Amino acid sequence: MTTIKAAVCHAFGTPLTIDTVQLRAPVLGEVEVTLKACAICHSDISFAEGGWGGTLPAVYGHEAAGHVSAIGTGVRGVTIGDPVVVTLIRACGTCPSCASGKPVICETGAPPAGPLTTADGTPLVQAMNCGAFAEKVVVDQSQIVKIPSNMDMKAASLLACGVITGVGAVVNAAALRAGQDVVVIGAGGVGLNAIQGARIAGARRIVAVDMSPEKLAIAKDFGATDGVLASDPAPWDAARAIIGRGADAVFVTVGIVPVYNQAPKYLAAGGKVVMVGMPHIGADATYDPGAMASVGQGMIGSKMGDTVISRDIPWMVDLYQQGRLKLDELVSGTWTLDQINEAIADTKTGSAKRNVIVFD
Repeated sequence: MTTIKAAVCHAFGTPLTIDTVQLRAPVLGEVEVTLKACAICHSDISFAEGGWGGTLPAVYGHEAAGHVSAIGTGVRGVTIGDPVVVTLIRACGTCPSCASGKPVICETGAPPAGPLTTADGTPLVQAMNCGAFAEKVVVDQSQIVKIPSNMDMKAASLLACGVITGVGAVVNAAALRAGQDVVVIGAGGVGLNAIQGARIAGARRIVAVDMSPEKLAIAKDFGATDGVLASDPAPWDAARAIIGRGADAVFVTVGIVPVYNQAPKYLAAGGKVVMVGMPHIGADATYDPGAMASVGQGMIGSKMGDTVISRDIPWMVDLYQQGRLKLDELVSGTWTLDQINEAIADTKTGSAKRNVIVFD
């Protein structure tokens, strides 16, 4: 067992506490990664607030990067010291979902006993198969991807979730074609990456919709051609006026039910709503299936951008190195693990693109 510090959630809706916990050594197919950076995702906050259920005590955090520090038996392709991105995407590689190229919805669950325990030996949940609000993690080898040794770890950590979720929603889930028109609702961390994905895919018009004029200005820096205030009486009409028709794809990157109710209003005939942002469990949205079906419209889910990390993360790293994918510009602030509650509070204001916890 290795003794590490971790930010632990003991009760939903209360501040995390920095505890000394125990991390077991990696076993068959696992690696230990000593972390250098872990970004804060709104999913972590939703879990910590109890919005998506779960068991406590738990360690959240799933958007990380660091160096391999120990290797279990049967691991291939990495050695101690390799820099890697650490994701929550644990994939068996053999179930029907994995075999069809959808490892993000792998049907094989993680082992019931995770690698973490409290100081007194009580089991500690490694949330989302990751538990990266900690100095080290032990994860399955399917969850990591090697990156260049000279890559900034803060930028690299963003590739674990926010970037692949946004870009992947466009290029994988929606399979956007060059020349199509899109609306991206929400210009936060994931929304900005959906905008980047649309730009990279060759979209004609990329209309960002947000409540904040400041965020709409930032969205244009990331590739939006136009911005519409969500507070307008009928923002879908404004978007349609810009495009000249409805959008081929509407990406909902916020977990807000009224936004889902409104999303089909932005669509062109044959268009689709891509569901990226996740409301809390039990929240219901409404839509008119007859009206949508009559003009060939649809709705699709996009979990983690339908990403295949061994394929997509190296591609995105290359785009970043070419200057075609913005990562450094997504980092709003850096914080220590001891400051995690302040970082979470800042993230909840909605002003941050991504706050990143950094480790010595």
